[in-house]
Amino acid sequence: MNASTASRPSTLRALFVSSRPISWVNTAYPFGAAYLLGSGVGVEGGGGFSLVAFLVGVVYFLVPYNLAMYGINDVFDYESDLRNPRKGGVEGALLDKSVHRTTLWAVVVTNVPFVVALVVLGAVSGNGPWSWLVLAISVFAVIAYSAPGLRFKEKPFLDSLTSSTHFVSPAIYGLALAGPHWTGQLVAVCVAFFLWGVASHAFGAVQDVLADRAGGIGSVATVIGARATVRLAFVAYLVAGVALLFSAFPGPIAAVVVVPYALNVLPWWNVSDDGAESANAGWKRFLWINYLAGFIVTMALIAYAFTH
Repeated sequence: MNASTASRPSTLRALFVSSRPISWVNTAYPFGAAYLLGSGVGVEGGGGFSLVAFLVGVVYFLVPYNLAMYGINDVFDYESDLRNPRKGGVEGALLDKSVHRTTLWAVVVTNVPFVVALVVLGAVSGNGPWSWLVLAISVFAVIAYSAPGLRFKEKPFLDSLTSSTHFVSPAIYGLALAGPHWTGQLVAVCVAFFLWGVASHAFGAVQDVLADRAGGIGSVATVIGARATVRLAFVAYLVAGVALLFSAFPGPIAAVVVVPYALNVLPWWNVSDDGAESANAGWKRFLWINYLAGFIVTMALIAYAFTH
């Protein structure tokens, strides 16, 4: 074995890192919570709970979905990632070229069976057409964000909208699969979640303003600048909180979740483009705030379950 081969990370480890384990819960949890509530545990008109559908959906959105979302990105962003000092750790893998083809095949092999299973489960549930449409949008958004020829990540504003879809669509899919009666209050929750996603992606783009411009990559932050993007994120977080006030209990209580996110971006209210890289400190905190937010939401959902 030569030195070059010995230094390469194992394929399984590379795939594991590429799937961003720290973010698995960010897509599996929304699906699981939405499906539980939408199938009659707490939302009017639910179509009934299926343990098989719940488990298949949670496992899919826990690992295969994230491998697709981040693995495709890591393969086709390889050249720019080489120049990005943030890559190679918790904030993003730096995949060796030797595993690029394997990564794409792993995405296909791990995702297709689950997608087929979910399509079948949608038909069995009687909510096929709507659940299929949402699942198709979700998978398309994952591919379109990074794949050549689409590259939504390089289209300003569409980048944030697509990224938000990555995290909100599992929840919408969970609801569509369960088939609850849609109300204005339920829509308010979904709108709030989507605004949270837009804000989070926009703030994440701030730290890469200079690198993206140097590499000719467009983003919401490269177009309107670091300062305006931070302010956009701050306002979007607050509007998300306001939207939750119009939802049913425990939505208004969960509105406090936006507070730590808004406070997290506030120190960069007047950041310049030249100093935008300092926002990386806020982004690292954001990754951990997600767990605090998840805890608060979980407690609110438990309280809801015990009062209905």
